[in-house]
Amino acid sequence: MRILMLGNSFIFTNDMPRMLAELTGAEVVHHTRGGARLSEQLNPETQLGAQTQAALREEHWDYVVLQEMSHGPITSPKSFFSSVEQLCGQIRENGAIPILYATWAYQKGGAELTAKGWDYEEMARGLFEAYHKAAEENHTLIADVGQRFYELSKTQNLYGEDGYHPNEAGSHIAAQEIADIIRKHEESLS
Repeated sequence: MRILMLGNSFIFTNDMPRMLAELTGAEVVHHTRGGARLSEQLNPETQLGAQTQAALREEHWDYVVLQEMSHGPITSPKSFFSSVEQLCGQIRENGAIPILYATWAYQKGGAELTAKGWDYEEMARGLFEAYHKAAEENHTLIADVGQRFYELSKTQNLYGEDGYHPNEAGSHIAAQEIADIIRKHEESLS
């Protein structure tokens, strides 16, 4: 099995692709850049976009994971929905299955949330609604890591020191949620 992950530091922090590879036994490749948006993966004029476009044209993948910049689904919804739609089309042309990696709100009471003047519940709800709408509109699988974060962060810290990246436990939760979605999908095929 081959998995391509498209996104940013929410993927590469704590070497989460290695965690996903260990959980699934798959070869996991990631095309990421800190702060990258999904729209960049579509743009062959950027290094990241050129790499992704070539990989979707020339290599075989079983699953392609899509993760938008942390607040992108809320602050740039047109770009987010358009990019998901276009990427899902390319992923299916490749013969692969798209998976949305739904992320989480910044840490409640954290400096980043305060600096942006955002409300935790509003950010959480906005991300949930955007990712689920995109999954429904594009008939994709969704690894709702954000929901798992909210459940588990009541009893354990899953955030890194900056209050928005995952710590190692948070990255493991993300890898586990993505692996579980893949496992369920594989079981449904057999």
